[in-house]
This record gives sequence, structure tokens and C-alpha cells, in this order.
Amino acid sequence: MADTYLKYSQTSVGKNLCRLLALPVPPVLKRAKEAPWTLVVDVLLGSVDSTVVSEPIKRILKGQMFRLQTTDCEHFDGLVFDATQIKNGDDSKALYQFFHLHLKKIRTSGKIVIIGLDPKQCQTSQQATIQRGLVGFIKALAKEVGRKGVTANLIFSATTLAVNISAPVHFLLSYRSAYVNGQVFTLNHNKSLPETPEKEVNWKQPLTGKVALVTGASRGIGASIAQVLARDGATVIGLDMEQAENELTHVMGQIGGRTIITNITDNNAAQIIANEIAKLENSVDIVVHNAGITRDKMIATMSLSHWEEVMAVNLTSIERINAYLLKNNHINAGGRIICVSSISGIAGNVGQSNYAMSKASIVGMIDSMAEQLNEKNITINAVAPGFIETQMTASIPVLTRFVGRRMCALYQGGLPVDVAETIAFFAAPQSQGLSANLVRVCGLNMMGA
Repeated sequence: MADTYLKYSQTSVGKNLCRLLALPVPPVLKRAKEAPWTLVVDVLLGSVDSTVVSEPIKRILKGQMFRLQTTDCEHFDGLVFDATQIKNGDDSKALYQFFHLHLKKIRTSGKIVIIGLDPKQCQTSQQATIQRGLVGFIKALAKEVGRKGVTANLIFSATTLAVNISAPVHFLLSYRSAYVNGQVFTLNHNKSLPETPEKEVNWKQPLTGKVALVTGASRGIGASIAQVLARDGATVIGLDMEQAENELTHVMGQIGGRTIITNITDNNAAQIIANEIAKLENSVDIVVHNAGITRDKMIATMSLSHWEEVMAVNLTSIERINAYLLKNNHINAGGRIICVSSISGIAGNVGQSNYAMSKASIVGMIDSMAEQLNEKNITINAVAPGFIETQMTASIPVLTRFVGRRMCALYQGGLPVDVAETIAFFAAPQSQGLSANLVRVCGLNMMGA
């Protein structure tokens, strides 16, 4: 459903009225659309010591896709700060000075990326302490710049920055991350994971030759995931229930995909899926667990069946499918498992105790499975959507919908494509350095941490 308030606030009359009434004026976000490899152009790079910047960062930003600018430039599309050398409170002054001097120069829909050192990898308590402070800084900064449609995010790296940092840097400095704001990406420290040399990376269609399974793919976020994965080169197998067969067939027909019709809560669903995969492609490279339901009710009046239905679809079915596909080698080495969680699983929500439980369990799943999957060079990550404009949110009462849209630093709801872009980023071969990451696609919603 269209956000009429957002459209009205962009008119001269609407903008003046909003300011008069002290109402937010949502920015118009710039998205990637058909050119996902398009990055911001003019970038300023800062650090504690201007002569000491990590080589991988300089190498990325000096590539053909960016124009690395000097401080006397009037405007920037992106600000990048190498914070890996911050070791104590005194060093943090460089962070303050960089953004104090240059933040006003960033253009609308610009991108801010800070690269820090994972506190778990720091050699001293003092450095771990100040590096953890970057999380608070990036979230506060993201709320300050959101009114301009600017996003700010943090990448935590290991002590030795590697090629693996290229993927999150490219994603966060692209318009694919339009609704990803105030988030922390932590690079995996497993040295057995191979790195993809920069010259071998296909940024335009990174999923060429890959096969992806997407559950709940007939409409909304699921359909958008399928479309974006196909745009990036993947062959998509869409899965949904019998009731959604016509919609699923239509979506898959548009992208040259395949279909599987089954109820994922059936005891033999995992075997049915595996058998269909074997017929179509033998195995898959990407599994996206998108299917999910809600059965909202206050827990005091919630029926047992509502609890069981939500847990069966949102959690148990995912566990069964993962276990069966992995056991029978239906997920290729170098594969990707990506789950859809929710900000409700992070912050909770009134009347959604069953849903919040199921989506919080997804976070536990990626945390507990990441290490064992490293042995197979398979990563597992999750995205947690906030208020996304779908058929489900369109049925929410008008006032509740209005508040839901404004409850984030970007003052608007996200689109299904915002979730899909983040999932496609995790699915790409160059994202092998990321596992056990939970990223909120919520514009930095006020709910939760």
C-alpha cells in the first residue's frame, strides 16, 4: 500500500505543514533497482592517523567503482572511517573530528561505513572496551542522519583485514542497503574459509550458476527474494502451499524458475523437497527460509493450536529441512542458508509471544549452527525485517500503520526488495566471510536494541 503521508510530505505545501506541526518529513530513498552493482561515487576515507589506513580498505576504495576524495571536496556520497586503530578513549577523538567536520557534507541517500575491530579479537581489555563503543556510536549517528535518507553501519573485522571485507563494504556503499541502518556486520574468523580474489568477483551477477530454494515464494517478501536472486543470476526453485500454486507459478514463470508445492509442516516435507530438488537440479547452493505465519493473540487467551501452528511453520519445519538437506548432501559446499527472523523476535511485541518465540529461536539457530557448518564451508545468517510494506501490513489499522512507518530513523516503511537485497548479499559467493550474522532490515526501528 502506498504511503500517502510520505508522498504528501514531499510537496511544497506538505513539507511546510509538516515542519509547522513538527512532524517528520520522510526522505525519498534511493534504491538499486535494475543496477545493483551501482555504488556511491565520491567517498572520503578517514582514520586515526591519516598515514595509517588498512591496505584492504584503501585497495577497495581506490578501485574503479569509487572516486576517493580529499577533505576539501564540497560534498560526498560516502564517508568511510577506519577505526581499527582506535585503542583507547583518547584515540576516539579522531572519530569525533572526522564526522564533526564532514557529516554536513554528505549528500541525500549517502552512505556511512565504519570499520572496527571485533572486540573478541582485541588483545587488551581497553581496546575491546572502546571498540564495543562503536556500536553505540553508529546507532546514534544513524538516527542523526536518517532524515536525509543517509544510512550508517558498522563492520567488525578480525585483526588482519582480508579480502572478505570487500563484500560488506560494497553492499553498504551501494543503494542495495537503502533500508539497512545502524547495523553491525561481523566477519567470520574461520581461516579455513577461502577468499575470493577481487579480480575474480562478479559484482554484476554474483549468483550466476547458483541454484536457490526459496520457501514462501508466491508473494510479498518471498516473491521479491526470488526475483532479486534471479536478477543476480541464480536459478530459483520457489516453494509454497497448494493454495498459493497459481501465484507461485506466475512468479516463477516471470523469472524462469521452478516450483515445488508442499506443506512444509508435514512430517515428510523435507524428504519431498529433497526429492524434488534431486529431480530438478540434484542439489542447491542457497536455501532461503522465508515462509512464516502469525497467529496473534494475548497469551492468556491464545489457543494451544495457535501456538503450535506458529512454532511448526516458523521454526520446526526449518530445523527439519536443514537437517535433511545437510545430511543427504543436498546443499553444495560453499552453500548459503539464510533465515528470515523479525524485529519481534528481538524486541518482542504485544500479542505475539508465539511469533516472537519462533523468530528469536532463529537467532539461536544461526548462532549454534554456524561453527559446525564452517567445516562444510557453508554459512548461515538471518535478516530481521521491520515494518515492510506488504499485503499483511496493509491490513493493519490506519493509525497503527502510520505509527509503524514513522517508528524508524528513516521515518517510513521498507519495501520487500529491501529484505531481498540483503538476502541476496548474504547469498553471494564473496560473502563467505560472514556467518552467524543477524541483520535488521528496519531503517533502524525504535523497537529493540
